[in-house]
Amino acid sequence: MTSRQVHPIVFMFLILPFGVIGGFLQVSIAYMLAHAGVPVDRIAALIAVSYLPHTWKFAWAPIADVTLSRKGWYLIACVLTAVGLWVTSALPATAAGLKVLTMVVVISNVAVTFLGMSVESLMAYGAIEKEKGRAGGWFQAGNLGGTGVGGGLGLWLAQHLPAGWMSGAILAVGCLMCCLGLVFVPEPRAPHRNAGVGRNLLNVARDLWNVAISKVGFLALFLCFLPIGSGAAQGLWSAVASDWRASANTVALVTGVLGGIASAVGCVLGGWLCDRMHRQWAYALFGVLQATCVVAMALAPRVPTSYVIFTLLYAVITGLTYAGFSAFVLEAIGTGAAATKYNVYASLSNTPIAYMTSIDGWAHDRYGPAGMLYTEALFGLVGLVLFTIVFTLARRFWRIAPAPQPVG
Repeated sequence: MTSRQVHPIVFMFLILPFGVIGGFLQVSIAYMLAHAGVPVDRIAALIAVSYLPHTWKFAWAPIADVTLSRKGWYLIACVLTAVGLWVTSALPATAAGLKVLTMVVVISNVAVTFLGMSVESLMAYGAIEKEKGRAGGWFQAGNLGGTGVGGGLGLWLAQHLPAGWMSGAILAVGCLMCCLGLVFVPEPRAPHRNAGVGRNLLNVARDLWNVAISKVGFLALFLCFLPIGSGAAQGLWSAVASDWRASANTVALVTGVLGGIASAVGCVLGGWLCDRMHRQWAYALFGVLQATCVVAMALAPRVPTSYVIFTLLYAVITGLTYAGFSAFVLEAIGTGAAATKYNVYASLSNTPIAYMTSIDGWAHDRYGPAGMLYTEALFGLVGLVLFTIVFTLARRFWRIAPAPQPVG
């Protein structure tokens, strides 16, 4: 346990750079690539590649659990993330520059995974049981709110400043300022780090196994692979904006600042709800709402007003689903080797985001914008059915066991 209780809002500020770097790519860079004539499927592929480090980060999460301090890793990762933002903005957003841009995007996202790990570990120790929903909500408010800032503000700056590198430089400075949040979080003591590196790694593995074989841990693991509430379409809103005849300023506003605010509101509301109802069913409910939203958007007229309304509604619901996921996982992992355990779930949860982003891009180019939205809704509902079946069977037949305890 930490020496003092941490207010959940601190985690929002600490995780902001994690969202900023993703939003800058998904909105600002994606919009500029689209207007340079790069096909949507190639933009979708670039965004999908950015998720690869987040899908495999569980492989290097034990490094963060057994070496340095959480705050030390945060500082290193934040500096590297800031540099990555600046370099990304300085590169030409053209088809010819995609190869180099892809390399920088991958390296930057590997770096930012360590920032996420440090915050997740600090949160696992700093959030008390009855506030895990709120902690997850504020954490995801920073993640998705940062996506809005990185995307909207990044695009606006790129459109109005004389040189492209300036937008990334300004965002980089903002990310570095988030390091001040570390002052308000104590460095937790962890029993799994009391021996040598080899023994510590063994403790991490045992801790992870204890969570995986628990009922709540298994259900959270299964949920990671399902396309329920993935929010994948938000990574393509800027690339498909022309289908709704939305201007650059409209895209920057609704996928950026307003989208970030909408997502943050959804996250905080979702975290509050998760502390007041069954967290697994809360997540399923949020997935239904997201599928309903994209179907309604497909049926609505393709005009700028529809684009604004439904992308903002989608942002709110995505905030709900992200908060629900974090609350579910925090309940499952406890403390112990928190960085590794949380990142196993967080890594795997990026699997449906990556494949749904690619599927959405493919569906758009083959069936148009409505086909893309219907495809996402269909996959989400199939995932919901599978989760309902497995959750019901687990509740009926899974042997009741005590909650997983960290290995010391």
